[in-house]
Amino acid sequence: MSDNGHQQNGHENVPSRQRRRFEGISSRTYEHPADRSALVALRKLSGFDTVFKALSGLLPERSLRLLFLSDSVRVSDAQFAHLNTMLRDACHILDLEKVPPMYVAQDPQPNAMCIGLDEPIIVVTTGLVELLDEEEMRAVVGHEVGHALSGHAVYRTILLFLTNLALRVAWIPLGNIAIMAIVTALREWFRKSELSADRAGLLVGQDLKASMRGLMKLAGGNHLHEMNVDAFLEQAEEYEAGGDLRDSVLKILNTLPRTHPFTTVRAAELKKWAESRDYQRIMDGHYPRRTEDKETSVSDSFRQSAASYATDVKNSKDPLMKLVSDIAGGAGDLGGRVRRGFAGGTPKDQTAPNDRTNPEDRTSPKDQPPRDSTPEDDD
Repeated sequence: MSDNGHQQNGHENVPSRQRRRFEGISSRTYEHPADRSALVALRKLSGFDTVFKALSGLLPERSLRLLFLSDSVRVSDAQFAHLNTMLRDACHILDLEKVPPMYVAQDPQPNAMCIGLDEPIIVVTTGLVELLDEEEMRAVVGHEVGHALSGHAVYRTILLFLTNLALRVAWIPLGNIAIMAIVTALREWFRKSELSADRAGLLVGQDLKASMRGLMKLAGGNHLHEMNVDAFLEQAEEYEAGGDLRDSVLKILNTLPRTHPFTTVRAAELKKWAESRDYQRIMDGHYPRRTEDKETSVSDSFRQSAASYATDVKNSKDPLMKLVSDIAGGAGDLGGRVRRGFAGGTPKDQTAPNDRTNPEDRTSPKDQPPRDSTPEDDD
């Protein structure tokens, strides 16, 4: 257990309370299934470490380290001591033995990241430090420590490098297409890794309300008195279910260039996980240990990932996802559903079962087919 009551650098005192420590916890505990499957597969690849060490000579990691060392403030007992306490506490709770260096960079845009190949570096901006209160910031620090424990920093660094490379070779048509295909795939994985890190932040802070407040502030600024958690979550539901197929396509196009899911979506996903049986089992001390990581099956991880995507599609209220689910379930009238979807209707055929034909085309009872003929599927 860890005691976190303190008052430093003018930050208001947090009521002293104890948080559960997860000794030997594996990052698989909180990783989103799609994130977990990719990480398990990469860790199982023979020569994986050798390849990335070779890549480290090409990536600007040393330059980034020198940049933050020379032009940012390194968190320590002497500088941003309250952040240093949070960082050590987060590493203690998630049982991360080596505390990564942390820097505060002058930038009014609220942001945080964990990068690095050999060793992860955590960077938070002044905009974020000034925006969040003590408990909200604790969740963010836990989020970044979760990235470090999962090894996300390696892939984030590669994503930054490839994104910059794509910009440099944009004048080469085929080269740019090939790199952007990799970047697009990495972004999809990284969006899922952000959901994983949000869960790690909750395990560290162990305060869902603080996590929700932090996400709301990232979306609407420091105006909590003007915001409401329930209304904020309703936005996520409206975003998912609203509109027609045209809106579904626009959602995809809006999401593709992003490395993070939309904030309302993150809040809804985190709340759903916090209310799940999995979360309660973790808090009760039942979770995978790091010592078991080598025994993890790649095929099992991919099956879990596929099942997760299938469940998301099945339960989604998005018009396009509902259409995909209906097609997978053998629903008919595909052309009609697509036309209605793009015309502003709903993909689902909502016509009453006994009123699907034009009244003038209806047959009289004596013209109806015999009762023992094969019935038509009715959606």
